[in-house]
Amino acid sequence: MLSFIQHSSLVKIIIQFAGIIAVLCSAVLSIVYGVADIKLETVWRAVIEFDPENTSHQIIRELRLPRVVGAVLVGAFLAVSGAIMQGMTRNPLASPSIMGVTDGAAFALVITLAFIPGISTIGMTIASLVGAGIAVGLVFMVGSLSTSGLTPVKLALAGVAIGTLLSSVSSIIALHFNLEKQLGFWLAGGLAGTGWTSIQILLIAGGIGLVIAFAIARSITVLNLGEDVAAGLGQRNIMIKLMGILTVLILTGSAVSVAGAIGFLGLIIPHMTRFIMGTDYRWIIPASAIFGALLLVLSDIGSRLINAPFETPVGAITSLIGVPFFLYLARGNSGGGKS
Repeated sequence: MLSFIQHSSLVKIIIQFAGIIAVLCSAVLSIVYGVADIKLETVWRAVIEFDPENTSHQIIRELRLPRVVGAVLVGAFLAVSGAIMQGMTRNPLASPSIMGVTDGAAFALVITLAFIPGISTIGMTIASLVGAGIAVGLVFMVGSLSTSGLTPVKLALAGVAIGTLLSSVSSIIALHFNLEKQLGFWLAGGLAGTGWTSIQILLIAGGIGLVIAFAIARSITVLNLGEDVAAGLGQRNIMIKLMGILTVLILTGSAVSVAGAIGFLGLIIPHMTRFIMGTDYRWIIPASAIFGALLLVLSDIGSRLINAPFETPVGAITSLIGVPFFLYLARGNSGGGKS
């Protein structure tokens, strides 16, 4: 049955269409349910007949709508980033959180807020991109120091080590400059502060990053077969990797600048998507975007309902799901070979 799904384009289209429907239904639930329950009719009227004097309309338009749109975009960005990283490195443990990319982006945000406290949202996004790039460079440099080469497990260990280091330094800087409350949001991961300005930045970043991701999808499929095979087929591997890294930096950096360090989503979703869709990244990338959006929207709903009226960090929920998944994968790849 699974083999049939992986080879049937029609079934794959149906699965993705069902995923989009599920995202839309989850988005409606996210808008309706929360500390203040709002009727579906009120949501509809707030969209088409907005009344600025109506408190419920204000909550919907200024708080819940940008929040759910942010969850969709951030979830899609992190999942696509994870899929690209796993495809480029042939490393099943690669993801923005495991490879230290999110910690690098958060570290740059801490530095920026400490020394440039009045920086704009766009400035914070740029800082996130720079921090993510620094983290990627450090991870690959440390992982390559081993005499036996850059294996998947060593790359993951280097990512965890660099990520932990950057996270620790971020905490020290935050304590020194009294930024604990201000940075608690980014370090824990959450969507409570998402506004329409943040959505505009995400849309611009997504327009650039996702276009590149779809453009190199076929090349990543070939690269996933092995660098020698890809080179033998005439593919310029270095160029594809540079484009892939640029895509990851754009998508992850913008996502972290808005939602903070949400971990493991980029690890879980690509694996689930490959299991269902097969190994062709022309299917994996769009499906990862859909399922990543769905998981983060559902996680955000859970963050508001688990301990209502207080919010649980979304990053805690995704980590609760992702840590056992990571341990399972690490155990399966303990031999250090590439998948």
